[in-house]
Amino acid sequence: MSGDNVTEEQAPASNKLLALGALGVVFGDIGTSPLYTLKTVLFLSGDSPTPAVILGLLSLIFWTLVIVTSIKYALFAMKMDNSGEGGILALMSLLVDKKKCRPWVIFAGLFGAALIYGDGAITPAISVLSALEGMNMILPESKPYIVPATVVILVLLFGFQSVGTGRIGKLFGPIMALWFIVIGALGIWGIVQHPAVLLALNPVYGIHFLFSHGFSSFLVLGGVFLCVTGAEALYADMGHFGRRPIWIAWFGLAFPSLLLNYAGQAALILSGADVTQNIFYRLCPTPLLIPLVILATVATIIASQAIISGAFSMTRQAIQLGWLPRLRIKQTSAESYGQIYIGVINWLLMIATLFLTVTFESSDRLAAAYGIAVSFTMVMTTGLLFVSMREIWRWGLPASLLAAGIFMVVDMSFLIANMVKILEGGYIPILLALVIYAVMTVWHRGVETASRIIHEKTVPINDYMAEIERNKIPRVPGTAVFLTRSTGTPTVMRWHVTRNGSLHEQVVTLNIHINNIPRVASGDRLEIREIAPNFWHIIAHYGFIEQPDISNLFAYQGIQKLGLDNENMTFYVGHETIVKREGKGRLPVWQRLIFSMMVRNSVHVTDHYHLPSDRVVEISRQVAV
Repeated sequence: MSGDNVTEEQAPASNKLLALGALGVVFGDIGTSPLYTLKTVLFLSGDSPTPAVILGLLSLIFWTLVIVTSIKYALFAMKMDNSGEGGILALMSLLVDKKKCRPWVIFAGLFGAALIYGDGAITPAISVLSALEGMNMILPESKPYIVPATVVILVLLFGFQSVGTGRIGKLFGPIMALWFIVIGALGIWGIVQHPAVLLALNPVYGIHFLFSHGFSSFLVLGGVFLCVTGAEALYADMGHFGRRPIWIAWFGLAFPSLLLNYAGQAALILSGADVTQNIFYRLCPTPLLIPLVILATVATIIASQAIISGAFSMTRQAIQLGWLPRLRIKQTSAESYGQIYIGVINWLLMIATLFLTVTFESSDRLAAAYGIAVSFTMVMTTGLLFVSMREIWRWGLPASLLAAGIFMVVDMSFLIANMVKILEGGYIPILLALVIYAVMTVWHRGVETASRIIHEKTVPINDYMAEIERNKIPRVPGTAVFLTRSTGTPTVMRWHVTRNGSLHEQVVTLNIHINNIPRVASGDRLEIREIAPNFWHIIAHYGFIEQPDISNLFAYQGIQKLGLDNENMTFYVGHETIVKREGKGRLPVWQRLIFSMMVRNSVHVTDHYHLPSDRVVEISRQVAV
């Protein structure tokens, strides 16, 4: 995708720059996982691990990175794009667009997206905590201050979001590049001390460990899974950087650095290092510990920033696709459309993250709750990939079952292993995901019900215009633009004529339609149909990552040709009050109450569509659902 706007000669340089940027945005989560993954796996494997156990654990980590991140996401999922965009919501939209009625596809996409919010609440907490815990090795007396310091950093991080990360974001790539170089170098230093650790590249060691230590070895998979918790970001951020730059960043630096560091940590243990302390920091020479702790803290802040920004982007997609109410979205950078801020999401994530930090107090305890949400999401993604292989790639059933089946076996193994974490705190991201999923489904069902009820009362435009002529309704100078959800006569327009006894000389009914693609080409933006003299129906098409802007819309040449009276243009919108519906087809009471609350608190349509507020007339109406 990145090469679309560059020449053949410029493409390599552009790819390298984008790859550097991807290091700071895409790989923050997975790049900081060495801080806590092997430490957690060793704890789960029991006291005094033997060399065979250590090699088995390292082999499992290595092949998990290969199968899940490198093969499933980098080589398979990233080729399953929706007009260049990736992520579970983009994939869901692509498949729903193929066949309209697909409830299980919608469930997989929405619940998978909701689970990412749960992971987003844990990532900042565990990342920053694990980085600051390195201070214990330098100043053991600093332990009581780790949690308060983490809270301060997190509050500053979330508080800074409204300013925007455009400028500081330019530093993310070089800092993360330095981080990967450093952890790779530390890993090499560890491997030199015990080169036999490279035997773990043989998958037999991992398989032998899984089948020789009973159920306990299976539970270790819950810790091994922590090494790929950021893999979903490769797919989700594809639209920001393009497939090739992410491949360059992953296979060129991030992947080898992670493998080297994990191998170096394992080599240190084989050499007899003390495993009671954080083995990641044991790799570092003592004089360099303080700089490493500082670099690790900055890297974890970057990882947290990427998760928060990803939550903002996913929320905007959900709003555009009609699965969340309108929220106030602030564009924090004129140059980058992806730089946005959504206050409600920011503060809710901050509250959840601080709660987890104060409740669990350490990265070891927080690791028990970490991973279960992502493993669920990966299972959902694999299910959608299977459908995509059949319908988009046109693979046969045997080939699709083989490829998706291998991924599903791996994903389900991690999910089952992570299920034991539910009582240890894993229920928190699951509950959060269920709440978000419920909000999404209630909002979507409420909007569909309200639209259906409004449509039932809609009069065909031709019939209504004939009625206007029969009743000799006067036409006054100016242009009226009525926002509507249907192709019939807008209810707002009928109420306007009834109450004012007149209609403007020029009339436009405007319908905003969000397509199941990321962006709509400029030439496909508008559908304009003349219904009667000086009466037009316009459908404006937008992609699910685009923000409709009606003020700019009327500057399009297709509308300019209509000769509208822009100086005397008035926009008419409806303000809906949700009330109880009698009889059949109504929403359950609890859904109606929640939907009504979301309607009352959603951003006004004037702000959401960037209407000129001094030329908007709002007409209230009751909608019984």
